[in-house]
Amino acid sequence: MRALELALRQLKYQERAFRRNPPAAFFTIAFPLIFLVILNVIFGSNDMEVGDRVISGAVFYVPAIATLTVVNSCYTSLSMTWVFDRDGGVLKRIRGSPLPGWAFLFGRITHAILLMLVLLVVVVVFGRLFYGVDIPGETMPAVLVTLAVGSFAFCTLGLSIAAVVPNSDAAPAVVNGTILPLLFISDVFIPPSAGTPAWVEHVSSIFPVRHLSEALQTAFNPFTSGAGFEPLHLGVLAAWGVAGLLFTLRFSSWEPRV
Repeated sequence: MRALELALRQLKYQERAFRRNPPAAFFTIAFPLIFLVILNVIFGSNDMEVGDRVISGAVFYVPAIATLTVVNSCYTSLSMTWVFDRDGGVLKRIRGSPLPGWAFLFGRITHAILLMLVLLVVVVVFGRLFYGVDIPGETMPAVLVTLAVGSFAFCTLGLSIAAVVPNSDAAPAVVNGTILPLLFISDVFIPPSAGTPAWVEHVSSIFPVRHLSEALQTAFNPFTSGAGFEPLHLGVLAAWGVAGLLFTLRFSSWEPRV
């Protein structure tokens, strides 16, 4: 019971630290909306083929930015802050304190996921108010399950990539270098196109960003019939999450790199 109380206290600390840094909080919330507006200005008037259906650019970009939000919150931010805290000696001091390591991780990961959910609500409501994008009804359980599996996958992958980053100076280059190319080839920033080379499609299908994007596209698509679940995409995401978890348990360190 004491350990759970410490974990919840750590979550409260993470929330308070975020709230007490207004510039960071503002741009964290504004970041997905800026991308949503810019991409809709450029591509929003175009019709796009998703599966066997044609949808508007706005309908495409709401789940696309939802994908970006999951990746940014659970992979990019989590991995960078972990490396910065590790090299700054914060993690080493945590390990020497009465706070259990799992409680610290619980606070950090739970705060990242809760912040992601808040940002997703903002994106969906913004898309509804300004672009007329329907909020999922019957497919909402598929949206939530996809977000849960995607959060698990990218949190573990974020911690696993942090394990191979040599130092905090290299963190932005390594983390962004491993995720930005995938965002461009996984139908997140750039809409699907018949002119895309087949090998690009094959490469992107190996990695989890593409599967998260397509699963959310199905769940948000107003033409989707049925519950909207994508078992294949969810299975690939879960497999990446398990692989990331095993890698993290084996190679992650709380000690600064010399």
